[in-house]
Amino acid sequence: MWPWTDRAGRFAPLKFVTFLGVLVPAVWIAVEAQQGWLGSRQVTEAIHQTGLWAVRLLALTLAVTPLRLASRWSKLILIRRILGVSVLAYASLHVGLYVLDQHFDLAHVASEIALRIYLALGFIGFCGLCALGATSTDGMIARLGAQRWGRLQQLAYPIAVLATVHFFMQSKLDVSEPIMMAGLFSLLFGCRIAQRLFGDLSPWQVASLAAATAFATALAEALWYAFSIRAPLLLMLGANLDFSYSVRPCWFVLGAGVILCVARLLRPLMAQAGSAPGSRMRIIAARTETP
Repeated sequence: MWPWTDRAGRFAPLKFVTFLGVLVPAVWIAVEAQQGWLGSRQVTEAIHQTGLWAVRLLALTLAVTPLRLASRWSKLILIRRILGVSVLAYASLHVGLYVLDQHFDLAHVASEIALRIYLALGFIGFCGLCALGATSTDGMIARLGAQRWGRLQQLAYPIAVLATVHFFMQSKLDVSEPIMMAGLFSLLFGCRIAQRLFGDLSPWQVASLAAATAFATALAEALWYAFSIRAPLLLMLGANLDFSYSVRPCWFVLGAGVILCVARLLRPLMAQAGSAPGSRMRIIAARTETP
């Protein structure tokens, strides 16, 4: 089965677009390297970019289920495996480029991982991704059984935490993107927890969760700068309303929440667009859904 076909071997436009989309960052990094646009330390910059895209794609992977539950668009389940495998691919590039940067001295790489906590956390997360990737095939799902496989897939959540902490610790002065990713993961985790506690979420519940997570993201960023550089807390909170230089992380988190809210409001239309003949799609979704 090709990445752009469904289980029946038919061309799936959504899978094809997703497959092309996950290739774009790798192609762009290759173009930058070929043109010398990565700066004086090309390998180091490529390490950073591949790691960044691994975290971003992990967020997109974890967003599939909340978005599918909000919209009832069942076809979204088709792209989760592509996104998940792409996370492993970019993480593998990230690790491989780091080994290259260390001149393939594996003993030195191992000592660095053991001695530097942020590298150790990142490597643990990478091992978790390898475990998820190795069990992502239909054969492994059948061998493990849907229930055990579903429990294994929940490793994605601690992996997201490890990836965020790794990202945050290796950042120097600007921690905007790690904080943004932490906010996005918090929003996605919050959706899953709220759905388990309250069942199907209404649009106003999704909107309230998005607003609360966005505010928590703004507060976390302000607290970080208040403690790290002694900046006034209220001044840092107010900086989130100043768009002169950049859009702060909390607004990206709020935007993601708005997307979930709009998907919930448009559920009737999206559910109709994603309906499949018979019960086959519902069976596939039930078997491949993480509890």
